[in-house]
Amino acid sequence: MIDFLARMIGRGLCALLCRVEVSGLVHYDRAGDRVLVVANHASLLDGILLYLYLPRAPVFAVQTVWARKWWVRPFLRLVKTVPFEANDPMALKAMVRAIKERGIAAIFPEGRMTTTGALMKIYEGTAVIADKAGAAILPVAFDGPQHTWFACPRTALRRHWRPRIRMIVLPAVAPTAEEGAPGRGRRVAAVRGVEQIMQQISYAAFYREGTIFDAFLVALRLYGGGTVIAEDMQRGPVTGRTLLLRAFALGRLLSRQTRAGEHVGVMLPNSTGVVAVFLALHSHGRVPAMLNFTAGSAALLTAVQTASIAVVYTSRQFVAKAELGEVVAALESAVKVIYLDDLAAHLTLGTRLAALLGTWFPGAAYRRCHPLRDPGDTAVILFTSGSEGVPKGVVLSHRNLLANCAQTQVLIGLNDRDLVFNALPVFHSFGLTAGMLLPMLYGARIFMYPTPLHHKIIPELCYQLGATVLFGTNSFLAAYAQSAHPYDFHTLRYAIAGAEKLQAETRRVWAERFGIRIFEGYGATEASPVVAVNTPMAHTPGTVGRLLTGIEYYLEPVEGMAQGGRLVIRGPNVMKGYLYHGSDGEIVAPATSRGAGWYDTGDIVEVDPDGYLRIVGRAKRFAKVGGEMISLAVVEEIAAAAWPGRSHAAVAVADTRKGEHIVLVTQQTDADRRHFLQCAHRLGHSELHVPKRFVSVDALPLLGTGKVDYRRLAALAASRGE
Repeated sequence: MIDFLARMIGRGLCALLCRVEVSGLVHYDRAGDRVLVVANHASLLDGILLYLYLPRAPVFAVQTVWARKWWVRPFLRLVKTVPFEANDPMALKAMVRAIKERGIAAIFPEGRMTTTGALMKIYEGTAVIADKAGAAILPVAFDGPQHTWFACPRTALRRHWRPRIRMIVLPAVAPTAEEGAPGRGRRVAAVRGVEQIMQQISYAAFYREGTIFDAFLVALRLYGGGTVIAEDMQRGPVTGRTLLLRAFALGRLLSRQTRAGEHVGVMLPNSTGVVAVFLALHSHGRVPAMLNFTAGSAALLTAVQTASIAVVYTSRQFVAKAELGEVVAALESAVKVIYLDDLAAHLTLGTRLAALLGTWFPGAAYRRCHPLRDPGDTAVILFTSGSEGVPKGVVLSHRNLLANCAQTQVLIGLNDRDLVFNALPVFHSFGLTAGMLLPMLYGARIFMYPTPLHHKIIPELCYQLGATVLFGTNSFLAAYAQSAHPYDFHTLRYAIAGAEKLQAETRRVWAERFGIRIFEGYGATEASPVVAVNTPMAHTPGTVGRLLTGIEYYLEPVEGMAQGGRLVIRGPNVMKGYLYHGSDGEIVAPATSRGAGWYDTGDIVEVDPDGYLRIVGRAKRFAKVGGEMISLAVVEEIAAAAWPGRSHAAVAVADTRKGEHIVLVTQQTDADRRHFLQCAHRLGHSELHVPKRFVSVDALPLLGTGKVDYRRLAALAASRGE
């Protein structure tokens, strides 16, 4: 009776402080007789919420330092507790005993409250307790307590009175341990299992079902409409409220020129304007199709035909500065090109007032403007780079993009003290998701820079702005390092490389010159794009990190390769499907021999025992020399070791005698086989990796995304044949 009264009174008091939504309690009933409840530690309220809203009060593991505080003791008298220190064997035994006697206990594996809103370090004690007690692990995710005044004082998040708190009970999981494994191996497996469970908890807390615009409105509520969201080279910071006003006003104008659900071309550089246009189209249910203006008129015409685009929005000022007059003229032969500069004259007083009213009641305004919406609807169309073939349209849903943002946020934990410097174009998935959507939805500020090619300006701007996060490709990061002052990146806490392999030389230069560790990741446009990434808590140089939570995989064997295989993945971030040129708008969903939803990345990878992925190369980027499969990526690695500081790219050319031979296109003017062979032997590679020919160039041809243009390289190598 005392327990019942305490719970009722507690829930009443809790309702005065916050609005609690509990879901998934059915999983509690199915957990079994022995249960260890694990949860992310967002605030001091977490333990109280578990006590109030779980059907039965668990035994709590309480850190000794907290148990001694005078104001905590009255609460501890209501429940059974075990004084706990993560590295104390006796405390672990006490928790095991409590589970066996009482049937249920609760612990926070991070051992402390979060200071970022994301996961902290995970202690192995949780895994040991579950394993020794034979208990099922019941994950509980908290979202919202980190925004209360009960969160850690050093939490870099905005605080709210009476915030919405979600308590999500997930399905119980059996402890992960390898049967028959020795003690150390069994413990390592159990710890890794708990880490994965905690990532699933964090993902559940970060992910909200809805649309991109729904998520934007949630971000405004959490981080405040007066908070600066974006800035560009005009140096006019744009707040969330201003961005919302622009989105509603511009959305009303665009909706008069397009239809609901229509694919609308967007050809704009990185700026606050492209953010507003992107949100404006979403506010009225249009689908942005991000066009790569660096690809040339032929590729753009192919893109608009592939995605059935009838209208393209651009800017006169941008077209003039980028010298795209001929490209736009070619586009105008196939689609209607509308200049945003000309729309200002159509902003009537009624449109302005309606947009202003929408900022006061944004949820209602969005529902009126776009009543029929679904998280599975198409959110954006991107186009593959075309570096090895004809570009395809990649159709990504709202669910795909929001899931990938949540998956990434689990590992890097952006917060409202971060400033993300985004020079990667938003027509590329890396620049769109990681550089724009991720910070916008999780409270960080974005600086939108129009091109990643300004190698001297970007480091200086990072210094002036105090940037804390920088995304880039190996080529761009290497170029920045050559021009930057040693102090330009002193505020960075993350430098993340993707889109192409991070060279050891680039990693070394950044570590020695700036004292910064570059975290290499891996992705694909078809996966929204992030698939794996190294982080401060899980980092192995030479790999691209572990797969993000929620992604399943298998390796398809490759003829001629003893280890590894083609990486095939499935997860909430994997695309709806492809749009092929000439397919009349039909979306072709990904599928393999194992069924629908599986996407073959075309990348050959190896996975080590700890789950880290090492990219061996693209399946298309192997040469068959003398009957053996030779990775062109490995050839490029040898070249980088032989002539550091220079750019190199390897291509395969048909050979009547050996099937294929390798050509190295390089900036090194005196490249020769002898020195290359010496480096290959030093790195443990055979003579088959030595190129037959070397072609010297001033600079490698690059796509607008920063990737090497292998189609042009192959043509170059063929034109300079023997």
